[in-house]
Formats: sequence, structure tokens, C-alpha cells
Amino acid sequence: MMPWHAVVARLLAVGIMLSVGGAGMAQGPPGGAPPPGVRHDNTSGFEWIRRLERPERLPALKVDEVIAALGLKPGMAIADIGCGTGAFTIPFAGAVAPGGTAFAVDIWPELLDYVNGKAERGGHTTLKTVLAQRDDPALPRGSLDIAFFHDVFHNVHDRPGYLKRLAASLKPDGRIAIVEQEFDDPIAKRWDKAEDRITREQVRTWMAAAGFELVRELDLFQGANNPKGAGMPERWFVIYQRAGARSTSP
Repeated sequence: MMPWHAVVARLLAVGIMLSVGGAGMAQGPPGGAPPPGVRHDNTSGFEWIRRLERPERLPALKVDEVIAALGLKPGMAIADIGCGTGAFTIPFAGAVAPGGTAFAVDIWPELLDYVNGKAERGGHTTLKTVLAQRDDPALPRGSLDIAFFHDVFHNVHDRPGYLKRLAASLKPDGRIAIVEQEFDDPIAKRWDKAEDRITREQVRTWMAAAGFELVRELDLFQGANNPKGAGMPERWFVIYQRAGARSTSP
């Protein structure tokens, strides 16, 4: 694990490079070039930290309510895919302790270093970081009770293929939880082009192809339930499980 002072120094170095070199110096994410028609986000890991850690954003994540909706318990294994700065992963690690594992999965080494620093300072020994590829979560086979995405799945290039690869990392009764921005939300339209946004109907089709069915739909982030002033779009929240699997979880 990288010492925290080294993490800070690394992030500051990236920030200086960006301020001096401008957008042309921005470091693109690993994982290869996207296929035709898919946006390539050249945002740096340092800039993502600045964006994701803005104070007004955090209340809009409703972390405690998400944990309750997922039914996290000690001993469970959950992967926070596209973990960012660990806003969900760190509380997940607390919820599955003792005996569980919270995997912080991202394609940015800077973000994983940042999450590691948070975990170290908070004493979260159940958290493990995973450097993934854009279309491969790189998680252990048959290890997960839950795979969780918050405003991330639309960034995957090969969405049906990704789900099939992810399915191999789930236990037989494992679940996939996806929170995504409403397709026509004004904030979502500012952030992403139409071809980069996704609908719940598309997700249902891709999930069915991977052998999963919808088991729960929540409105935590829709309409009046979406906190105002946080700069976050309305989001839908769906949970899928293998067709025919039974679970006593919420």
C-alpha cells in the first residue's frame, strides 16, 4: 500500500502537470481506445478526485440508504465498480466487517491510491483495491454477493460482454445493482451525449442475455427523492439476480 504522503505528492504532481500543460497533457484512462462512436474521456485521475469529492455531491449519494437497500451484512463480498474516491466503498467495507470484503474497482491508479489512503486512515482492513480494465472488472471468480455500479455502467464499452464476464465473479445467488442517470435528465444531457447514456430497458435486455432478471427497483434518487442543490441528475436504481435464483436479501 502506498504511504498517504506519497499519494498526496503523486496527486499534486499530476495536478501541476495539468495546470501547466493544459488539456492536451491530460492522461487518458488505461484499457485501450474505445470502439467507434463511443466517447473517450481524457479526464485525469486527479481531476476526478476533485469532481467526486465536492461537498455538495456527497449527500446526494444516500449511502446509508443504499447499504440498507442492498442488505449488506458482515461476511459478505461486494464490488464497487468504478469506485472513484470510495464514497460508497469505504462505508461498504464497514458494513461487511468482520469477515467480508469490499472490492474497490477502478481503471485509475490514482483513484485506487486515494481510496487506499482513506481505508488505511479509517482502519478498514476489509477493503481491497482492484486495478481493472475498461471492459474487464478483473475480479476473482465466484467471489461476490453483490456487484454495484453508481453512475458508471454507461461508461463501459461492451456492456453485454462486460456483464457476462462479471457474472463469472458472482456467487450462484449473487446480485448486480445498477444506479444510472435518467436518460432525459437535463444534468445528464449536459454530461453525456445521447449515444453515451443508457436506459433501464437496455439494461433489462443486456441482463436477460447474461441470464439475469430484475428482482427489485427503487426510487431513492428519483423525483422529490433526489436531493436538490447537489448537482446530481435523477437516477434509477435496479437490482438483478440470476434467473431462478432465490435470495432472502432485500
